[in-house]
Amino acid sequence: MAQRGLPAGLRRGLTFWRRSIQARVVASTVVLSAVVVSIVGWFLLQQTREGLLDHRVGAVVAEANNETTDARARLAAAPGTDIDSASQQRDLIEPIIQRGATRGFSVVLAGPVGEGGRIADGGAESTLGLDTSSVPVSLEQHFDKPAPTAWTYTQIRTTDENGSTHTHPGIVVGSQIKLPSDGGTYTLYYLFPLDEEQETLALVTRALLTAAVLLLVLVAGMTWLVTRQVVTPIRMARRVAERLAAGQLQERLQVFGEDDLARLATSFNQMASNLQRQIRQLEELSRVQRRFVSDVSHELRTPLTTVRMASDVLHDARHDFDPATSRAAELLQSELDRFEMLLVDLLEISRFDAGAAVLDAEDVNLVDVAHRVVDMTRALAVQRGVEVVVDAPAHPCLAEADVRRVERIVRNLVTNAIDHTEPGGGRDAEIVIHVGGDEHSAAIAVRDHGVGLAPGEAAMVFNRFWRADPARARTSGGTGLGLSISLEDTHLHGGWLQAWGRPGRGAQFRLTLPRRAGVPLRQSPLPLVPVDAEEPVA
Repeated sequence: MAQRGLPAGLRRGLTFWRRSIQARVVASTVVLSAVVVSIVGWFLLQQTREGLLDHRVGAVVAEANNETTDARARLAAAPGTDIDSASQQRDLIEPIIQRGATRGFSVVLAGPVGEGGRIADGGAESTLGLDTSSVPVSLEQHFDKPAPTAWTYTQIRTTDENGSTHTHPGIVVGSQIKLPSDGGTYTLYYLFPLDEEQETLALVTRALLTAAVLLLVLVAGMTWLVTRQVVTPIRMARRVAERLAAGQLQERLQVFGEDDLARLATSFNQMASNLQRQIRQLEELSRVQRRFVSDVSHELRTPLTTVRMASDVLHDARHDFDPATSRAAELLQSELDRFEMLLVDLLEISRFDAGAAVLDAEDVNLVDVAHRVVDMTRALAVQRGVEVVVDAPAHPCLAEADVRRVERIVRNLVTNAIDHTEPGGGRDAEIVIHVGGDEHSAAIAVRDHGVGLAPGEAAMVFNRFWRADPARARTSGGTGLGLSISLEDTHLHGGWLQAWGRPGRGAQFRLTLPRRAGVPLRQSPLPLVPVDAEEPVA
């Protein structure tokens, strides 16, 4: 119901997902594989990244130490007093800048250590185009006093000839050196870019992604092939089972090999053969039974007609007989009436069993049907001291149905309620016929306050010749087939006939019919459990 507002393509996709176990297995396997591949890929990338960075850090620290050692050696060979401090700084950093241009690193010289020795205070010498703010303040703070070599990660910002600014990840290594000219301690910052490592990591990432996609495609393909080997025989078994259910009892599965699926197919075929044999036996037995009932019913009509004529003569002359003979004539007439009703019901049941029942559908007003049934059963109700009333809307309640069969259903329900209602007046001796309808269905419910039904009897009450209390007399002269015929009539209309009851609290039978013949029912306009039953509706 909730999928009606979805696009047609999405509805088809959801339907395929629900019905295809192969698709669900493949999707689950791919999702789980993707999770595992993602975790393993992330771990490998982290290990590769750490390995590249560790290797790069070791290399740049060693190169920075070599540059610092070379610078110290040059300073030790230079005279310390003949050159001013600014000249000595230029002589110190210019060779490093030139080597950095060829080796791919930049350099900044700041100092001296102490007040005014920060890069931001000015006076720092650096590679052309390098933004000196690339040196982190935290590293500068580390060298505010004499300290050993240290390094950290940073973002190197440079400006090209066109004035464009570029930012690259990098490593900055700091190392201190003392100038002989002024005896001050200066800090050399070496900035090494990580472009090569970044490209290597990007290459490894692309390779892992490509491998992961190919692996997932292969996993999906292999899973599809593996599940196909299992699902295909199951689908074949489903199709054969559907044909068996449709009545094609000769259908069998093809057996290949000797594996578990082949043994399952063999067992399935044996089961189908046994079912076919038993169904044919039951069909033959049912056919013989139907033929017997039909033949007996027809053959009994001729002697019954003769006995009926004789009984009518005796019944008309009963006033001339002595009391015992007169009573016997009355009993004979009553039992013949019941016997004739039994023959009629047996013939009707045989027509249902033979599939010869035909529906003569027309628009029927269930309110009129209820009132006609009350008129038909009024004499029996008065005899039993029971009142039958109709609770119906003022407007017609129409349904496309066979009026003869619907009247027979309602009449059987009312006479059954009269049979099981104790006389005495008041609410307990009242039978109510409720009539209701909605846009799609119409219903009649017969409520009595008689002996009711024990748990489990609501499903058995429509069985042929079934009685809740075999010792209870049938005051209406019923045959025991009325509710069974009513159920068959209801099924012929495509409707529902349901029962509810509780011991000592009465019972309610509900007939629900579709407004239009052939339209499936979804709900009933009347509740099955009566409102006065003091019981919550499930």
